[in-house]
Amino acid sequence: MILIGLKNIFARQLPNMPKEYIVRLLMDRKHKSVMVLRNNEVEGGIPLVVGGITYRPYHRQRFGEIAFCAISADEQVKGYGTRLMNHLKEHARDVDGLTHFLTYADNNAVGYFVKQSFTKEIYLEKDVWHGYIKDYDGVLLMECRIDPKLKYTNLASMISQQRQAIDEMIRELSNCQNVYQVAEFQKKEGGSSKNIRVEDIPGLRDAGWTSDQWGHTRYKLFSGSGDSVTKQKQLNALIRGLLKTMQDHTDAWPFIEPVDSVDVPDYYKIIKDPIDLKTIGKSVESEQYYVTLDMFVADARRMFNNCRTYNSPDTVYYRCATKLQAHFFSKVQAALQSGAKPQ
Repeated sequence: MILIGLKNIFARQLPNMPKEYIVRLLMDRKHKSVMVLRNNEVEGGIPLVVGGITYRPYHRQRFGEIAFCAISADEQVKGYGTRLMNHLKEHARDVDGLTHFLTYADNNAVGYFVKQSFTKEIYLEKDVWHGYIKDYDGVLLMECRIDPKLKYTNLASMISQQRQAIDEMIRELSNCQNVYQVAEFQKKEGGSSKNIRVEDIPGLRDAGWTSDQWGHTRYKLFSGSGDSVTKQKQLNALIRGLLKTMQDHTDAWPFIEPVDSVDVPDYYKIIKDPIDLKTIGKSVESEQYYVTLDMFVADARRMFNNCRTYNSPDTVYYRCATKLQAHFFSKVQAALQSGAKPQ
């Protein structure tokens, strides 16, 4: 009955797979299934199936073929897929004696398998697996090597301990653990703006800042004479132009607004320092936040890096980040070569 529940999930989540084919492999005694069950929810006396993986171990060749992998649609983005794969790797290594997994992944599944340490390059010798696994058209063959010693089911705890050890070492070398209460960059009082001097920002001097670093930039801008006010106006004009070239680009759509936590619940758990074109635009509008081109470029670079950190290389978001970044830096270079006038 539990296998029937898993079959129903596979049938819903893998609509291109014939139901008869799913049943035949799922019920085959040569195949094994690892499942996530919700014991506190029972249907007909049977625990509710959240998802699972069906695979066939080839003991003599010491590899396994993953046939089906799916999580119920209403239970996704909760980490079940990763925990399921970790349990599978540990079981396959310790019980079945396997060293590798192979699977065919379609475009929707490639990103998941990449996050689970599967690669598009097949390092396992072809003689070991060729002729054993089933061939599929229009999908990508991927491989995962199972670490012989890693405690996969204890990964979260192990990573937490490593982070704690690294944090302790960092605290011995720096004062980054000190948190200072910093006033807002600009406050409105009676309709007028009140600016905060850089040297008055708490903790800045403790971090090693000195007054001669103010306005330091690696970019050589606006050659010739001119007071600081004039140069700041020139910098603001340059940055406005560069921002507009990003906003108008066809690949800018993922970055126009902040990521919605309702649509992407785990985004802000992974990306701790988010940034987007709307947020950058507000800083540009203040005309006082970006005192160097370096600061503006750093925010843009962070925006692209955040996107590539969260999204896998096969996604449209990752490709948009790469294309928009190339476009942005080409405009920066062109502006510098033309005397810091954005094109």
